[in-house]
Amino acid sequence: MSSTILHTNAGPSQESTPLNSLTSLRDVADGTERNPFLTALGERVRALRSRRGLTRKAVALASDVSERHLANLESGVGNASILILLQVSLALQCTLAELLGDITTASPEWLLIRELLENRDEATLRRVRAAIGEMLGTGGDNAQCSSRVALVGLRGAGKSTLGQMLAEDLDFPFVELSREIEKLAGCGVAEIQSLYGMNAYRRYERRALEETIQIYPEAVIATPGGLVSEPATFNLLLAHCTTVWLQASAEDHMKRVVAQGDLRPIAASSEAMQDLKNILAGRAAFYSKAKFNLDTSAQDLPATFLELRQFVRQALGMQG
Repeated sequence: MSSTILHTNAGPSQESTPLNSLTSLRDVADGTERNPFLTALGERVRALRSRRGLTRKAVALASDVSERHLANLESGVGNASILILLQVSLALQCTLAELLGDITTASPEWLLIRELLENRDEATLRRVRAAIGEMLGTGGDNAQCSSRVALVGLRGAGKSTLGQMLAEDLDFPFVELSREIEKLAGCGVAEIQSLYGMNAYRRYERRALEETIQIYPEAVIATPGGLVSEPATFNLLLAHCTTVWLQASAEDHMKRVVAQGDLRPIAASSEAMQDLKNILAGRAAFYSKAKFNLDTSAQDLPATFLELRQFVRQALGMQG
């Protein structure tokens, strides 16, 4: 493979685009200032090469990248393509994530822990995660059933309907986390996302959950469908709530959303259904971390509620 894919910056760029408040990747070293990301990347390449005890020439031969381009990369002025970085990582016998500065490669302890966990099955990883939570005092993974019952699942699964019924039956407060997010932000969910972006929405979501946990020792909580996509927030939920995944078929999700008055899915027709199926497939592995799972498409609403009521009351040690 030609090494011309990796090139050095030769002069100042015509425009500047910030990257996390750092110098733009298009900005070039002019002898006095270098791009911080490229500088740090070069330092990691050099450190990894030293750790492996390899000369630059040996890495060049193994990666099929010229010594000159490797020298530019290590000095922080080589702006490499992703394929070149992959070749270099293979030559250095490290992951691409380690080369790019993933936090789990930041110290020997991180690396040793990661090595212990590599290739472990999901059940083992789950036990390890719960044990770490207990050790750090952040709570385990539903280690003891909490009187906060959190319903997770995609929109249209029945979280609001079943959640209100369950809260009334248990005589617990019912908390719809989306409404709490809107109270904190002073505007609707759609406005938060359009005005401030998804990162801001996720911060409000985390804060709303933290406050709900602090305020309510007992509650039924209906969570937003995308909460599981933020690991820190989902960890918090798993540690402090008895979680139930309300699962439904893609067709039922769609019908229920439309029945709620949201006609947007109809406009996209088959594309909307495929998108919904893709989201379900992408989140299923996270939803399945819940302590309980209930298929709300399998039977009618009264029968579904009775099943939910039964295993929640049993989990909480309540009669009835």
